[in-house]
Amino acid sequence: MILKNYKNHFHQTLVELYPQTEIDTFFFLLIEEYLDFKRIDVILNSDFEIPKEKFKLLETALKRLQKEEPLQYIIGKTEFYGFPFFVNKNVLIPRPETEELVEWIINKAKESKTQNISILDIGTGSGCIPISIIKQVKNSSVTAIDVSKEALNIANKNAQLNEVNINFIALDILNTSQLDQKYDIIISNPPYVRELEKKEINNNVLQNEPHLALFVEDDDPLIFYDKIAELAKNHFTKNGMLFFEINQYLGKETVELLETKGFKNIELKKDLFGNDRMILAYN
Repeated sequence: MILKNYKNHFHQTLVELYPQTEIDTFFFLLIEEYLDFKRIDVILNSDFEIPKEKFKLLETALKRLQKEEPLQYIIGKTEFYGFPFFVNKNVLIPRPETEELVEWIINKAKESKTQNISILDIGTGSGCIPISIIKQVKNSSVTAIDVSKEALNIANKNAQLNEVNINFIALDILNTSQLDQKYDIIISNPPYVRELEKKEINNNVLQNEPHLALFVEDDDPLIFYDKIAELAKNHFTKNGMLFFEINQYLGKETVELLETKGFKNIELKKDLFGNDRMILAYN
């Protein structure tokens, strides 16, 4: 099939499922992935005959898109904070809001007078948070933990891909009574979506991304924040800082929880969509 005809076929196949702009994004990303064509190449080579083996790859991707599988899982990678990351169904796809959290942490770390900043990321998933930070904060040593060994396999690959050294540890934070050392910065983007909020989640997320990393019970939605704040309080260096990504509907409750843990300074910050999304707490 020639490229211009395939473009029409691609759009017609997905038109009932996705907005036009999203279909365009899917098409051009897949064409770049499998044919190494940029957008301008698609225009200049509209009569290009797609090789059979490449056509099969495109058709397989198209069928997976029909099932509302995220494109990032289909091609096995994404970009976060300007860096490449492998992703699969064992890890969440990094979100733009989390990039804002990373930016905040990097700025605070660079303001610090600490010579060698020790950082802990709890529930690291793909490793996108600690890897992005260590790429920007050169005077840092980073440990990252996750309960999922499959997620840690991906995080290790991402550290190698981005040429950084991170100490990855398999650990269930809810069943941990103490950490291995004290840290200058502790970070977590833990599961925080309540079961009652599932109706707000798109099918491509609900049917594909790991529920272990997404959901908490309605009757104890701050279980991870409670545990991590307690651990952080006892494993901080003198000027330690705790950063959380949070449920947008539970900003007030999360602040109150941190106050009960004895944190004196708490900053609640909105994301680019105007939702309460991240917190910095310190004494």
